[in-house]
Formats: sequence, C-alpha cells, structure tokens
Amino acid sequence: QVQLVESGGGLVQPGGSLRLSCAVSGRILSINIMGWYRQAPGQERESVASITSGGVVNYRTSAKGRFTISRDNAKNTVYLQMNSLKPEDTAVYYCRATEWTTGNIYWGQGTQVTVSS
Repeated sequence: QVQLVESGGGLVQPGGSLRLSCAVSGRILSINIMGWYRQAPGQERESVASITSGGVVNYRTSAKGRFTISRDNAKNTVYLQMNSLKPEDTAVYYCRATEWTTGNIYWGQGTQVTVSS
C-alpha cells in the first residue's frame, strides 16, 4: 500500500504562486512515477505534471514554464511549484503514485487551489 497526503492549496490572486506538497508513505520503493493531476468543476481529471524515479519530468502544455515538479527523496515528498497562476488553474489538485511492481495507482485526497481576485 501507498499513502499520499497533499497540502499547500489555498486562495491566491492571479499572477501569484503556490507550492503543493505530497507526502508519500508506505511501499515507497515500489513507486516509479509520481504525478500531479487536477479536476475543475464539471471537468475531467487531467494530468498536470509527472516525474519518474529517474527524474524525468513531463508537463501539460499549459503548465510548461509556469509549474515545476520536483521530489525530495530524503523527505519522501513530491512538490508542485506553481507560478504565474491564472483563474483557469482553479481546481482540486491530486497527487498520484504508480507502483511499478503491481501497476496499482494510488491517489491522495486532493487539495483545493483557487485563483481569483
């Protein structure tokens, strides 16, 4: 089992920044991909960024140049630094872990990000 706990969401004005954190516990060594997803009201959940155990990162087009995903292995934490936030970034942000040994996917409970003036 893998447990994920997100934090760091909140209300921010357009152009502002937030840093989301995802604390990982459980079978950490079995995880090969960590990702951040988001879901806006009435919308499907979409991938925002991902990072592999080897440090390879990927971003959705709208996040490139504004968001940065990183991981601190010593703290078992994955971060999403979000800069130049826009109202369209408003959503519940979820952390996701993929377990390479089983293919299982784990989700955190989500953290709300609201970008509004």
